[in-house]
Amino acid sequence: MRKVAAVTGGAQGIGKAVALEFVKAGYEVSVADTDKEAGMELMEQVRSLGGKGMFLPVDVAEETEVQRWFKLMLDDFGRIDVLVNNAGIGMNGPMLELPLESFDRVINVNLRGTFVCSQQAARAMKRQGGGVILNIASTRALMSEAGTEAYSASKGGLLALTHAMAVSLGPYGIRVNAVSPGWIETADWQKASNRRHPVHSERDRLQHPAGRVGTPADIAAACLYLAGNGAGFVTGQNLVVDGGMTVKMIYEE
Repeated sequence: MRKVAAVTGGAQGIGKAVALEFVKAGYEVSVADTDKEAGMELMEQVRSLGGKGMFLPVDVAEETEVQRWFKLMLDDFGRIDVLVNNAGIGMNGPMLELPLESFDRVINVNLRGTFVCSQQAARAMKRQGGGVILNIASTRALMSEAGTEAYSASKGGLLALTHAMAVSLGPYGIRVNAVSPGWIETADWQKASNRRHPVHSERDRLQHPAGRVGTPADIAAACLYLAGNGAGFVTGQNLVVDGGMTVKMIYEE
């Protein structure tokens, strides 16, 4: 029986790369996203790779939509082995002017949505005897720019949720880890109507000890590792994938 990976926010950007990487590794994929056009394009790519996938328009902040997604997924595939909580939004702006509704929306999608999806997945994984949950956090959980309070708070909450769930779900054979991307260029991983070629300066590259800006493929590779048997003794951890940017001191010239 082929393993099944579910990816939220999986139709574009990092989520798209993650979904396709799991297809290449032999997984069947179920993708939830709010962008139907992008989701249909992704399914065409899945089929071109010889894979099997399903897409459903889902707002992860809405519990009933998440429940419907999981029901259809389990009816179709019969199981779930990996959940990648990638869906996330940002509504940045001056802290003193940010509407409370905007703050709540970011928390509801990025943090509450992750919990709702994880709860649904964990119930199925418990019945199966195990599984893997991966939360896509951000280096914004560790460092900030002005005006990112809602996004940073949601990603910081994801790291705490990760180690809490790792402890709670460990007895059921479920491992839970986080991946924190740094600067990841997603311009060329969008749906066709929004896709563009990225351009980076030498200064952009030199901010990274690795010598380049990150790509969605970098995050997909990290997810595939954490989902695999080679990471069987890894749980409750946060893997920072940022080309070393968060460890480099940068002074204004």
